[in-house]
Amino acid sequence: MKLPLRTFRATALAGAAALAIAALLPVAAHAQFGAVAPTPTTLRPAVDKAYTQLMAAPQVRQLLDAVKADHDRATEDLRMLTEIEAPPFKEQKRAEAFLARMKALGLASAAIDAEGNVVGIRKGTGRGPKLVVSAHLDTVFPAGTDVKVKERDGKLYAPGISDNARGLAVLLSWLKVLNDQKIATVGDLVFVGNVGEEELGNLRGMKHLFQEHRDIDGMVALEPAPDGTVLMLGTGSHRHEVTFKGPGGHSYAAFGQVPSAIHGMGRAIAKIAEIRTPATPKTTFTVGTVGGGTSVNTIAPDARMAVDIRSDAMDPLLATEKQVLAAVDSAVAEENARWGVNTLSASTKLIGDRPGGRTAADSVIVEAAVGANTAFGRKTVLGGASTDANVPMSLGIPAIVIGGGGKTGGFHALSEWIDLTDAWKGAQTSLVTVLGLVGVQGVSEPLLDKRTAK
Repeated sequence: MKLPLRTFRATALAGAAALAIAALLPVAAHAQFGAVAPTPTTLRPAVDKAYTQLMAAPQVRQLLDAVKADHDRATEDLRMLTEIEAPPFKEQKRAEAFLARMKALGLASAAIDAEGNVVGIRKGTGRGPKLVVSAHLDTVFPAGTDVKVKERDGKLYAPGISDNARGLAVLLSWLKVLNDQKIATVGDLVFVGNVGEEELGNLRGMKHLFQEHRDIDGMVALEPAPDGTVLMLGTGSHRHEVTFKGPGGHSYAAFGQVPSAIHGMGRAIAKIAEIRTPATPKTTFTVGTVGGGTSVNTIAPDARMAVDIRSDAMDPLLATEKQVLAAVDSAVAEENARWGVNTLSASTKLIGDRPGGRTAADSVIVEAAVGANTAFGRKTVLGGASTDANVPMSLGIPAIVIGGGGKTGGFHALSEWIDLTDAWKGAQTSLVTVLGLVGVQGVSEPLLDKRTAK
């Protein structure tokens, strides 16, 4: 996921409980500050009925016991996957290991697609929806990072262990227990370990998946979110690399004859810093990196900067982007005018494009997550982030992100950790969320509607 921290706000009725949860649990990775949506306090009757039936069914209770019993084995999968490097655009080795485990656990038809995603379909009875359950394979860490899992003080430490090797291990655990317990779902479950969630991956794995599979009816993604958290807003983002070019020259001899690429970039940064954005929908920008020049006594012939622009809605994102690009053009013109030349230029390249979207708080997929949380005695807090779910949300396909269990911290740092004490409880809740959506043969009907493929 993207962004380092998040806070959440629930409805007035659930606000106090939500704040208590936020204070006690680790902050979920990469989400945003500010209000997102009120948590539904009344669920549609079909949701209440489905989770009452599921929690009362002996086969489901046995399935949940199996999730708990599989905890230690799932932890070994977690260790194994964590210790396989998966830098952006270099996820293949982890993908191959994940694929091997899926096949060993009974999904013989699983395969790696053209983009590098691992995809396997566990067929239902044939009359229900098709739901993607996913976790991303990639991490933010470059090749050569020490990813050996270390244990101390009851926690496991390793880069990428919670974001998102834990999600991958939970998917494998679900696959195992569903097959071992011979649970027949009504709808199809599409198990996906996807590429391209982090860094400049630009959600390429999910974009490819939804391009190739037009019959997907919904998606539940696993990320390191605290128990009870449901992410239903996808923050969109555009990133630009801006390169300034000029003739350059000696700092003394050429002074007054040539413009400085660095001075032009400085003018642009100052103008960008003055841009005003709306507080709601939350819209942000930053010049994240800068570079250029050749020496202290050279008028810089080149300079470059990277700009990140984000918003909870596409219109203000595009409006802010327009202002940023206009600031660059204006800065170049001013730097050229300062010296009476026209030899400084700037070019921009879009290096990041993550579509935004939102799943309505009163949609059945969100209510399903609330119903499952309630069944396990948890309050639900709705939040937002930039995740794989952005893609289906942008296409109007119901999608949410929930946690797979465990307390986590240190995201995107070498000190990343996970505490797996009672983590199986989160894996149980998220699995029951999924079962409600696709239905269980002889127990409950699917809550998720089938869509008309486009």
